[in-house]
Amino acid sequence: MATWKEFADAAPRTAGVFARRHAATGNLCLLATLRSDGFPRISPLEPRFFEGQLWLVGMPGTTKFRDLARDPRFCLHTATVDTEVKEGDAKLWGVVEDVRDRDLHQRWATALYEETGFDLRGQEFDHFYAADIVGGSAVEVRGDHLEITVWKPGEQERVVEKR
Repeated sequence: MATWKEFADAAPRTAGVFARRHAATGNLCLLATLRSDGFPRISPLEPRFFEGQLWLVGMPGTTKFRDLARDPRFCLHTATVDTEVKEGDAKLWGVVEDVRDRDLHQRWATALYEETGFDLRGQEFDHFYAADIVGGSAVEVRGDHLEITVWKPGEQERVVEKR
């Protein structure tokens, strides 16, 4: 498993596509979790990078966070509306850890406020999930073909061309 920083260092191409697409959609991603009956759930989420980590934090009491509390596995996909994927697209998968550090929560909330004006300072968080990344992939259009970049811990990124 890897923090965001470790992932970005080990898989710069995949991390770059993810970060670029994340920013281009106003930070919107699609989060896949597992419901209590075992079926997948897809939910919108605005994950944030902070202090070398990717954080999955949001409105308290939501089913997606109950899913993660029960089963920490996730997949996170950059939102796209382009069926031709001209701007690329990426996904990460891994497990979350609920970090119960109030000082960290407040530093994060302060940074969020300074960046966006959205004020969560002083709030207590039900769940504050750090994403531990266990794999990632990105798709980019290059001329007449797709390049699919795949990363797994302990391995170099590898690129597969699809024509």
